Amino acid sequence: MSLIYNKIERGNPSDANAAKLWYPVLKSMGMVKEKEVAKLLADETTLNAKEAEMAVAQLLKVVTNLLLSGNTVQLGGLGSFRLTAKSEGVDTKEKVSAAQIKKLSVRFTESAELKDAVKKATFRDAATLTGK
Repeated sequence: MSLIYNKIERGNPSDANAAKLWYPVLKSMGMVKEKEVAKLLADETTLNAKEAEMAVAQLLKVVTNLLLSGNTVQLGGLGSFRLTAKSEGVDTKEKVSAAQIKKLSVRFTESAELKDAVKKATFRDAATLTGK
């Protein structure tokens, strides 16, 4: 199983006069939605498809609640999720307030197990799929 890439020419956004360069850019092979993930999970466990679908939905609910409670959530060999905040600085400690927080983001850090699996990825030029 290989990851597919397209060849894309891009300019340097910080230097409009710089020569454009070519890059391999990974191609998405499609969106796999919750129901399909649940079906695949059911195929790997003793859960039926509906039970797996409920488990996936509840996992989202539980992880969301834990993140919004300030926790970092580790999911075994997958990795961990945590919230980070983008904020504006002020000149004194006394002026610091929640009003400075402009955006929350979810950060994912892969586990060593997932990182090792990803290192084994192979690649294939998308043009070889269609004969271009």
